[in-house]
Amino acid sequence: MMKSLAGKILSSNNFLSLANNGLVAVFGFFSFILLVRILPQDVFGEWILFITAGNFIDMMRFGITRTALTRFLSGANDEEAKRLMGANYGINLTSTTIIAILLYTCYFFFRNPIQNSGFEMFFVWYPLLSFINIPFNNAQSVLQAQLKFDKMLWLRIVNVCSFMIFLIINYFMKWGIEVVLAAYLISQGFSSLLSSFLNWDGIRYVFHSTKQAVKVILDFGKYTTGTLIGSNLLKSSDTFIIGLSPFLGTTGVALYSIPLKLTEIIEIPLRSITATAFPDMSRASIKGDIPKVRDLFYKNAGVATWIMIPLMLFCFIFAKPIVYIIGGSDYLITVNIFRIFCIYGCLLPIDRFIGVTLDSINNPKYNFYKSLYMSIANIIGDLIVVFAFAYPILYASTLFLFFEGEALHTAYNIAHGFTIIKVLEGVAFITILFTLVGIFVGYNFLTKTLNLRFTDILKIGLSNGIKQIRNFTTNQ
Repeated sequence: MMKSLAGKILSSNNFLSLANNGLVAVFGFFSFILLVRILPQDVFGEWILFITAGNFIDMMRFGITRTALTRFLSGANDEEAKRLMGANYGINLTSTTIIAILLYTCYFFFRNPIQNSGFEMFFVWYPLLSFINIPFNNAQSVLQAQLKFDKMLWLRIVNVCSFMIFLIINYFMKWGIEVVLAAYLISQGFSSLLSSFLNWDGIRYVFHSTKQAVKVILDFGKYTTGTLIGSNLLKSSDTFIIGLSPFLGTTGVALYSIPLKLTEIIEIPLRSITATAFPDMSRASIKGDIPKVRDLFYKNAGVATWIMIPLMLFCFIFAKPIVYIIGGSDYLITVNIFRIFCIYGCLLPIDRFIGVTLDSINNPKYNFYKSLYMSIANIIGDLIVVFAFAYPILYASTLFLFFEGEALHTAYNIAHGFTIIKVLEGVAFITILFTLVGIFVGYNFLTKTLNLRFTDILKIGLSNGIKQIRNFTTNQ
């Protein structure tokens, strides 16, 4: 009986999706910790800008196709599937070429200001990375649409483990950022070669692409692109604005990246639930079964929220040891920023499922509007906090430097350090505000179609969670 129950759990899509996100996040988390200890703080900040900007551009490239492919491939026959996968590959290859040309052109004409910023690594190396990781990212889209989470898990483990193994070796060898970057590119290339060799990325169907298949993906993708860009911009705009500030710079980016890493912990169960729920909601929507879509929204958003509340409470209480484990003693000053992100984590499931459900009922336009409002609110808030609030205090503190005496210089250092942390806490607090904006706007869009009651999210989610626990623990 126990073996049957274990087999049932281990083979379920929910478990495989959770394992996909969970194990990969654990390996990525361990790699992050190693990088914090391997690289100097300013170089680590530059690495964070490279990864953050790269992920943002990846959202632009694959946002055109990923959600659309998942939605339409889930109900397609063999010939339609080949046309969709071929169109997906052609669109991503074209968009990658355009982006690479634009980035190298910018670097050619603005080389000096880019070299003086923390973004040089991104402009120099991301265009190469963008071509290397096309097969891997295409495979993730295709396998998700086909609900082949076991293959997704295997491929992603190969992707992150190869780089993590290098970092473990490098922890003792202490090679510089150039070697770290080369190892990262090689690990991405290896997983992409596997994706193409096994035809998980659909590369063999490139010539099956048709104008109609391209049109289907682009018509849907023009909104989901904006939505995914907006969602990624909500996280990455904080890092970009901090990086562009002369006073905060790459050191501020490094400090902020430690509590920001919490969002990956938050999204481990959340990505898993959305990955399995979206195809189901899409199929119900295509069949016109709106009550089922509404029920799936209540169940998934509610269960995810109830999972997140105790997890975030634990992180809030034990924030100090968690920050120490992630970054060491040099980053303990970011504990309060970490706690602010714990509050954000409790709001994230409802916000995320509102967006997923809008896409599933073929209303990506409204999900785009939701993300747009959130992005605008976040960017304006960050600019106010980083520039309007921080600069007057930081400039005033420099007056201490015009007077002699060690005590005055010490006072400057204290004022400067205190302001940097308070600015970063303010940036984190803005995250809570824009999430509330997104929930309010998205809920109003969604309830026009589904006729929702907000209290049912928590009520039905709780009852469904209890029911699922009973199903797993009873003899069936």
